[in-house]
Amino acid sequence: MPAPASRFSSFRNAFFAGLLLLAPLAITLWAFIKLVDLFGDTFWYVFSFLLPASERNKPTLPLGWDLLATVIVVLLVALLGWISHYVFGRVLLRMGDRFIQRIPGINAVYNTVNQIIATFSPQGRSSFSQVVLVEFPRPGVWTIGFLTNKQPGEAQALVAGEVWAVFVPTTPNPTGGFMLLVPRTGIIELEMSVAEGMKMIISGGAIAPPWPPGSNSRPPAV
Repeated sequence: MPAPASRFSSFRNAFFAGLLLLAPLAITLWAFIKLVDLFGDTFWYVFSFLLPASERNKPTLPLGWDLLATVIVVLLVALLGWISHYVFGRVLLRMGDRFIQRIPGINAVYNTVNQIIATFSPQGRSSFSQVVLVEFPRPGVWTIGFLTNKQPGEAQALVAGEVWAVFVPTTPNPTGGFMLLVPRTGIIELEMSVAEGMKMIISGGAIAPPWPPGSNSRPPAV
């Protein structure tokens, strides 16, 4: 059975933990009420002089004004949040980006990370339609690539046989690589997703999707 001192310590810790959780909510609620009171009282004194005396004494008028003041404060707070997010946030991001770009060494890492993020973004992945295997850089050596176009236009018209455009990224930075026009017969289409193919390339082959799909077993080492 725990000692009384131990029970008191547990209760004290739980109390202060709950207090810390409630404090931000209480402060936010207090600040919101003060804003509504300040806004409502200030503008009420101004506009009340514009109303006829018979209208000022209506009991429902202050209640309606309080509701209107609450709605206006909510809209102003939301507008402030929008401005801080879309205006100040972008300004701070641009300032931080310029500052980092001026630091030798760190700017190269920063640019590489930004390129990788852009590659993994939905816009970047949309240009890769499928993961494929192609023989590169010589026959008998296979590498993973991403199918980008099955109709490469003028290049297709000038070569014999059907060719597809394949992007072969480098490891571990997939933002660089080679664009190859590979004969259709030399391409093996894979079932893994583009995200799984990216993970395998960045990890240097250490992270490979399970096979068959849905299996938790790792493929046997060669």
